[in-house]
Amino acid sequence: MAPRRRRVPHPGAPMSAPVWLPLFPLQTVLFPGGVLPLRIFEARYMDMATRCLRDDSPFGVCLIAEGAEVGRPARPHPVGVSARITGWDMNQPGLLHVVAVGEQRFRIRRTEVGENGLLLGEIEWLDEPAACAVGPQHQRLVALLEAIIEDAGEAHFPPPHRLDDAAWVGMRLASVLPLTLEVRQKLLELDDPRGSLDLIRVFLQREGLVDD
Repeated sequence: MAPRRRRVPHPGAPMSAPVWLPLFPLQTVLFPGGVLPLRIFEARYMDMATRCLRDDSPFGVCLIAEGAEVGRPARPHPVGVSARITGWDMNQPGLLHVVAVGEQRFRIRRTEVGENGLLLGEIEWLDEPAACAVGPQHQRLVALLEAIIEDAGEAHFPPPHRLDDAAWVGMRLASVLPLTLEVRQKLLELDDPRGSLDLIRVFLQREGLVDD
């Protein structure tokens, strides 16, 4: 017998048991607070987006571990991020443009495929790392991020801008720097914000983008 589906509580709500979340495996890594534009044309994801808009409910974004974005359901990495649609448009029939914002990390316990081919995940929410300030050794990373935000604008980096928060700075840099998807996934899974900034600083030093 298929497990009973429960309405997905807003991330951060007290949880006593895992819940089910519709999953959207993609060739991208979404971070909490990140902005994700999507072009949706497959029927299963059209249905998913319609339900999410109607119920103001999230869906899960996961990096593909095996498979492709279209066709048969791909196998996702176990750690992903819930996303909520904040804007949408349909300029032509059969093509839905949405903008979603990442909310909270989760871990997939198991998956199953629904009747329409949509992948569903039984998930547990992951606690966010404890807040910690950006250290003096990472101030150049903050300056780099400030320049990127000024150039890209608030559409890509919606406020508030928590430039004194190591986790926020690390996630924003990880989403825009030319890192491999595998490295971005590892940074998403890390629970050490300052450790993430250390890894990003090493990458930038190796690329000659910041001084030692």
